[in-house]
Amino acid sequence: MHITQLNQECLLHLFSFLDKNSRKNLAKTCHKLLEVFQDPLLWSLLKFHSPVELKKDNFLLGPALKHLSICWYSERVKVCNIEDWMKNSFQKDFCKRHENTVSDFLLDVCNRCPNLLSLTLSGCGHVTDDCILQLLKNCPNLKSLKLENCVQITDHTLEAVTVHGASLRTLHVDFCRNVTQAGLQRVREMCPSVMLRAERSANMIPDSKPGKKLMLEKASRKLVQL
Repeated sequence: MHITQLNQECLLHLFSFLDKNSRKNLAKTCHKLLEVFQDPLLWSLLKFHSPVELKKDNFLLGPALKHLSICWYSERVKVCNIEDWMKNSFQKDFCKRHENTVSDFLLDVCNRCPNLLSLTLSGCGHVTDDCILQLLKNCPNLKSLKLENCVQITDHTLEAVTVHGASLRTLHVDFCRNVTQAGLQRVREMCPSVMLRAERSANMIPDSKPGKKLMLEKASRKLVQL
């Protein structure tokens, strides 16, 4: 039996074991496999391991997406995590090339994936509070929000959770240095049903441009943390 003789359900099951590139390559071989690739049911789960992957055309976004993960584990994440005022020209140029990639992608998710249930972001140093706010507003069924090492996330995201996270049951803000104890406490008080985890977040050194006398001291402490 040739693979194209299988019904749509069987083909979807087979495709589910393949990575995004393999699915795309198979879709190029014939019209029937292209239809499988374009079936929304195939794309309920998406995992990405770098911002570059978000720009490829080997996946589809749509209402069927339930679980999304963007986890960037790379030494280059450390560059993104440096405060802007401390970056040299090379580091600023590096960040400029991708600083809007994840945020633009997430805004696209807001518009096209209203049934999202879980979102995991790690090492996404340019994702802002406003981006998470839009997700919470446009994805009302979101149950799990896990943010790790997302340095631009602040108490504004925690406030958005208390206002727009009615369905949320799990919230992680690990190693998010601009989150405070006061913000975490407010979530605990306003959303007692949410399982909150904030490993080290409120104990890290937050961003704030120091005075001249403190500049060298804080810079050295930042380097120790990296």
